[in-house]
Amino acid sequence: MSIPVTAVTSSGTRKLWPLLLSVALLGGCSSLYYNTMEKLGFEKRDILVDRVEDARDSQNDAQETFRSSLERFQSVVDTPDTELKQRYAEISDAYDDSKSSADDVRNRIDEVEEVAEDLFDEWEDELDEYESASLRRNSEQQLDETRAQYSQLISRMHNAEERMDPVLEAFQDQVLYLKHNLNAQAIGSLENELVSIRQDVDELIRNMEQSIAESEAFIKRFREGG
Repeated sequence: MSIPVTAVTSSGTRKLWPLLLSVALLGGCSSLYYNTMEKLGFEKRDILVDRVEDARDSQNDAQETFRSSLERFQSVVDTPDTELKQRYAEISDAYDDSKSSADDVRNRIDEVEEVAEDLFDEWEDELDEYESASLRRNSEQQLDETRAQYSQLISRMHNAEERMDPVLEAFQDQVLYLKHNLNAQAIGSLENELVSIRQDVDELIRNMEQSIAESEAFIKRFREGG
């Protein structure tokens, strides 16, 4: 569970670490988690921004991982037969790294969705607590605008997330094929497939860049609004 410890001043960080650790261990008890974080000065909006930042960072990392993995797959094409087993181990590691990076992206997106739903539910419930009709309308308009921007953000994130699947599937196919065909013919087949894989990686990276840009805009809006 992501905890926005970056907002804690350096002088107080050491004293707060035991409490922050206990908050992290609360796990699925979201109400207790939120109550504890509010006592530390972190509202749901702060947690949401922190998780969007985490998702953005994980997508940045995933871009680099998929680029690096593609280069490692490409390096196999020019490898002498005597080194194929070593190269197989390298691309197997590349696939594992890509899969791990993709899992991290998915987990971060899930965490963003979790706190966003809780934030919007709370915001909507609290609209009924207003005595001033004009303030209520203003808050409701802000809620609608924030929801619209969030909807665009999470859509971008899911688009990028979905683009990871065909790349991972292609990587896995090549690892399995090479595992059972450690010879020059298998390398030739891999070279042909790399053209298609490279296109998928390029498309994935374009989608992630769009998602990262959307995340930056969302973070900026909340920072300015706060």
